[in-house]
Amino acid sequence: MEKTIGIAGGNKCRNPLWFVLTASFLIFIVLVSTDYSSLSSGRNFNRVTYYITNFENVIVTQDHHHPNSLPPLASTDSQRSDQTKGISYYTTTDTSTSTPAPYSFGHGSQPSNVTSSNETQTASVTYVPPPQDIPNTKHQISDSDSCSGRYIYMYDLPKRFNQDLLKNCHSLQRWTDMCPYMSNMGLGPKLTGISSKRRDRLLGSKGWFATNQFSLEVIFHNRMKKYKCLTNDSSLASAIFVPFYAGLNVGQYLWGYNASIRDASPLELVKWLSNRPEWKTMWGKDHFLVGGRIAWDFRRQTDSDSDWGSKLMFLPESKNMTLLSIESSSWSNEQAIPYPTYFHPTKESQVSEWQRRMRKLKRPYLFTFAGAPRPEYKENIRDMVISQCQSSTKHCKLVGCYHGATKCDDPLNVIKVFQSSVFCLQPSGDSFTRRSIFDSILAGCIPVFFHPGSAYVQYTWHFPSSPSEYSVFISENGIKEKKVLINETLLRIPRHKVVAMREQVIRLIPRIIYADPRASGLETLEDAFNIAVNGVLDKVDKTRRDMEEGRDLGNAFSQLKATKFDMPGTETRNELPR
Repeated sequence: MEKTIGIAGGNKCRNPLWFVLTASFLIFIVLVSTDYSSLSSGRNFNRVTYYITNFENVIVTQDHHHPNSLPPLASTDSQRSDQTKGISYYTTTDTSTSTPAPYSFGHGSQPSNVTSSNETQTASVTYVPPPQDIPNTKHQISDSDSCSGRYIYMYDLPKRFNQDLLKNCHSLQRWTDMCPYMSNMGLGPKLTGISSKRRDRLLGSKGWFATNQFSLEVIFHNRMKKYKCLTNDSSLASAIFVPFYAGLNVGQYLWGYNASIRDASPLELVKWLSNRPEWKTMWGKDHFLVGGRIAWDFRRQTDSDSDWGSKLMFLPESKNMTLLSIESSSWSNEQAIPYPTYFHPTKESQVSEWQRRMRKLKRPYLFTFAGAPRPEYKENIRDMVISQCQSSTKHCKLVGCYHGATKCDDPLNVIKVFQSSVFCLQPSGDSFTRRSIFDSILAGCIPVFFHPGSAYVQYTWHFPSSPSEYSVFISENGIKEKKVLINETLLRIPRHKVVAMREQVIRLIPRIIYADPRASGLETLEDAFNIAVNGVLDKVDKTRRDMEEGRDLGNAFSQLKATKFDMPGTETRNELPR
């Protein structure tokens, strides 16, 4: 009878060989299972495993990030340093050939040397460390976020700075009841109180309003409320919008009020702003506001009651902000954006249809002037322009906007006249710029300028950099000295050049109109609002980079530019406006 060998737990085995084989097999199974589980731990179909060959031989497994999620950040400098010692390889598994593997390093796209398949793939890559945090930008946003670098935060100002002004719309201007013009989110009354056949023949059926030239602040504010990258988190914002109705505010006090009353709201505003945490991020250099009047109305240089306007833009805090207005002055923290026109489309197709109409029109007049003389301004050439138009009735259509005349206030009449002309004269009036510039472009009429301050140095974000592409320039000195005849100058322009300029003008139409704030946008077209916002974001981004790189802007942000009104590309000097 054979002897038995005792096994722990009371089990017995009759053959020592079987005991050795069984124990060896069990040990082998345990080892293989442990090793395999570690190798396959990253093979979850929804995960990516990074094998990091640093001194700790750590395996880091990271979930895929949603395209709009924030990228992973190293918690300490030492961790970031360890990661830069190299990712030797990574393993991915995908269950579908139709969906690319979402490789994400938090701020980059899929490497070009990696493809998607049903099988596990291995490739070598060079690890690129994440960019350093930007001091004045508190957010980290994935490149897949379409609003990255485009977020804007809009202050919820006390109502006295905007909404309360609209409640007192009857008193906003001395000679005009602004209440009708504040309707429809600042667009004014729809052009429906006229013959529909006449309106449709001249304008088309939709998108036209009796818009006041001083209503831009309200229109811009309402457009900003629908801006797709508007954020309630100021730490995400690349720029800060201040919805103060500066023009409407000062407009009610321009006649018969002392300087302290005109300055009351601006002083209250900057005090409110300077106490906000958002102000301290860049001390206001990322802030911007819109002025629905010319910038000179906000730059009173003395405290005399007889001096014009408010001193909003001369306040210390305002020197750090950017002003967008219908006409800029000589300071570097200002930018002109288009006057509002009568056309505020809701769809891109309305713009395209209008452009087609303007291309097909027959234009019986060579040139047109719509305006009034300015005898009180000795240097103004309007009287001479009107005289030349009157002496050339065969070629010129004159619309006299004298006191009491209503033709210039009738949108249909204005657009009809500009539609009938090849060129539209735009001499300076009370200031360098005119709303008529944009009404004429809207009608496909080539503008004729007499001073660079009327357009070329103003609307640099919205107009082409080459003035000759879309306009004609006749020096006002030539008119004053009676050396230039307007009709002869325009008749000498070759026909093919005229056709090219008109086409360029018609292509400019989307860039000089403000879409209806109640619409979602113009699909692929950028209107005047979009271009202005892009310009502000670019300006703030450059300022932020300058500050990060240690360049002290000092007073350069708000600096008097003595050569601003010089003709671009020439040595011609023009006097600064007074």
